[in-house]
Amino acid sequence: MRNILAAVWMGLFGLVPAAFAQEHPVVVELYTSQGCSSCPPADALLAELALREDVIALALHVDYWDYIGWKDSFASPENTRRQRAYARAAGQRMVYTPQMIVDGEDHVVGYKPMQLAKLIQDHAAAPMPLEISAVRNGDSILITADAAREAQGDMVVQLVRYTPSSTVNIRGGENAGKTIDYKNIVTEWRVLGGWNGVRPLEMRAEAVGDSPVVIVLQKAGHGPILAAARLR
Repeated sequence: MRNILAAVWMGLFGLVPAAFAQEHPVVVELYTSQGCSSCPPADALLAELALREDVIALALHVDYWDYIGWKDSFASPENTRRQRAYARAAGQRMVYTPQMIVDGEDHVVGYKPMQLAKLIQDHAAAPMPLEISAVRNGDSILITADAAREAQGDMVVQLVRYTPSSTVNIRGGENAGKTIDYKNIVTEWRVLGGWNGVRPLEMRAEAVGDSPVVIVLQKAGHGPILAAARLR
């Protein structure tokens, strides 16, 4: 049992044996808030994941904690709407912080690093139905993917921008007095268009500035994430 737990922890913190290295990244979305006292451990965990090449770790700050003494400086209603859409798709009536969603499919509520590590490991080992490519040329991104017989159906191509790091001195609310380092803070999550996989995908998108870009291909209706590509 101890060896199994050690292997899971190794996978979580990037100590992955070469035989287990994967070519496709696992997308982990953290729904968090500066005003949530339960969130700092999950924020620290996401910061660890942000160091890994096999994980695309994204922090989406929600705004429904803003009324309790501190307004999250990164929060946006769009992030809240995305989390609630996931809840509806899963047949859930409530949303929580912290919550991590792995590849748009598996939900982890609270700080549960062992469960998260196992899910990341499982998703990394699963075969991907397709691959997506993104190439930057100045402020333009060329997005391509081959036709995919196994993945045909309504899919959504999305562009994500994020700030790699920012430190916040929290002066009110449940985390008053704490200084927290936040990583991979989502600043934009934009739908570029739809695709059905029948024909090859070729799409261009504008991405002004030098902040990182992530392209996410996801089943429509906030379903599983089928492929992702990152440009730093």
